[in-house]
Amino acid sequence: MVVASPNPIRSESVRVIELPVIDLSAERSKVSSLIVQACEQYGFFQVINHGISEDTIARMEQQGLSFFTKPVCEKQRAGPATPFGYGRKNIGFNGDVGEVEYLLLDTNPLSISQGSYSFSNDPKMFSSAVSGYMEAVKGLACEILDQMAEGLRVHDSSVFSRMIRAVESDSIFRLNHYPPILCKDKVGFGEHTDPQILTILRSNGVPGLQISPGDGLWVPVPPHPTAFCVNVGDALQAMTNGRFMSVRHRALANSHKPRMSMAYFGAPPLHAWLTPPPELVTPHKPLLYRPFTWGEFKSTLYSLRLGDSRLHLFKTFNS
Repeated sequence: MVVASPNPIRSESVRVIELPVIDLSAERSKVSSLIVQACEQYGFFQVINHGISEDTIARMEQQGLSFFTKPVCEKQRAGPATPFGYGRKNIGFNGDVGEVEYLLLDTNPLSISQGSYSFSNDPKMFSSAVSGYMEAVKGLACEILDQMAEGLRVHDSSVFSRMIRAVESDSIFRLNHYPPILCKDKVGFGEHTDPQILTILRSNGVPGLQISPGDGLWVPVPPHPTAFCVNVGDALQAMTNGRFMSVRHRALANSHKPRMSMAYFGAPPLHAWLTPPPELVTPHKPLLYRPFTWGEFKSTLYSLRLGDSRLHLFKTFNS
């Protein structure tokens, strides 16, 4: 969810740290353990040897960049984003201070196919690239969620992943484009947490992503040439009974190169109940949040004012 962010950013508020880079081809129990550690310590990590082909990624990047290089009048024909379609600057119902344009897509194949006529001069190629990419990152998200459950020693290892495997999943796919701007360190996308379960993020190699792991400072996340960045969403924080943390992050615009990021937000169906598996609720770790549906959570989220933040949101759902 988006919260207010100062603009421009003071450079002295930034320090440098390296996020874990996890090799998914390593021994499974080791990978599961590393994922859990990363989610507890940072809420963010990167994965390599993820099984998504370079061709699948390149085709999606090409289609995204092709759209954003169109004249403004052509891009605007694909908007406004209500909620899906093309939008600029204003993020969510309450806006944002950032300098970003975006394309927000439903993950339903029929919706992609129909919308592609507004997004591309070659609708079939666009639809094929988007569908192929989303199927791949959805599979990656499910695999990571299964390994999270295993690392947490949850008996039902599909307790998280089946939420986004469901046909009625509320998952979305977003392309963010940050044109180069003259002002150094200007906010592209203001500080926020992702409300969904899990985010799978890929950028075109241009830096900009930063996280704030709780000490008030901002940590740059350098782009990795082959990795996907993964982060915990608010829903997963609730479903792990607070063991995993959904961490604030933002994107800065670059003064030299355009930056494009591709984010898959894995979300449950609107009617799905969000509550931790029994293994994660103990006398020493009682239930932090009352059970609630994703639809209820989402509705409350979008009723917040810009500066209210998820602190108020989670207070609403305290058990």
